[in-house]
Amino acid sequence: MPQIKIRGVELKEICSLSNQLVNDLEEIINCPRNYFTVEYIPSTFISDGNISTGYPFVEVAWFDRGQEIQDKVAVSITHSIQSVGYKNVDVIFTALKQNDYYENGEHF
Repeated sequence: MPQIKIRGVELKEICSLSNQLVNDLEEIINCPRNYFTVEYIPSTFISDGNISTGYPFVEVAWFDRGQEIQDKVAVSITHSIQSVGYKNVDVIFTALKQNDYYENGEHF
């Protein structure tokens, strides 16, 4: 936890940026590296009945860490995705409640 889910970016590009991204986020969030998951979600964007190129869309599911940390994480993710050639990046956060998140049948 946090779970970083990425759409609209090539798998090889996510692999190339993932180590540095997690390094940066580990420092910003101050949680262990093994808490992070980075997931590639293949997707097809459709506009007006046609397949379109789409754009990078990153969803971060996590326990809320406040606006200041969230802003820093959004900037870090944006810069990371932009570093592999994408101009526009959307990042959305989903705050999870600890008592609604279970691991092996136990909530946090």
